[in-house]
Amino acid sequence: MAAAFAARADVIDIDNAELAKLAAAGVPVIDIRTRPEWEQSGIVPGSHLLTFFDERGNADPATWLERAKAISKPGDPVIVICRTGNRTKALSQFLSQRAGYAKVYNVRNGIVAWAKDGRPIAPAAPAPAACRAAKAC
Repeated sequence: MAAAFAARADVIDIDNAELAKLAAAGVPVIDIRTRPEWEQSGIVPGSHLLTFFDERGNADPATWLERAKAISKPGDPVIVICRTGNRTKALSQFLSQRAGYAKVYNVRNGIVAWAKDGRPIAPAAPAPAACRAAKAC
């Protein structure tokens, strides 16, 4: 039983100061929101945009995970962010318990708190036609 817990990653809720510090140190940030959300509020500079839940709340974890592996490999740390930290809470558990990530940082309070603190916001890059059609990337 102890081996099962040892294989699990750490899921750590972080605040904005820790997000800034970890991102500056090179830990990748994956923003799991939808394209309309990125365009509405902007993103944390340097974030990788990879929608997990679509606008109806549906997800395809296997496909998402394959795309995420190009950003951060299992065994490496990763930061996940959404609007308020609720969606990433569930995703953090998935990455920890089923995907083999060494350390998962969940940005508690999400991009909303980041913006409220006056932290830098970058515009989301223009969406490729395929992303606009699917309303997600």
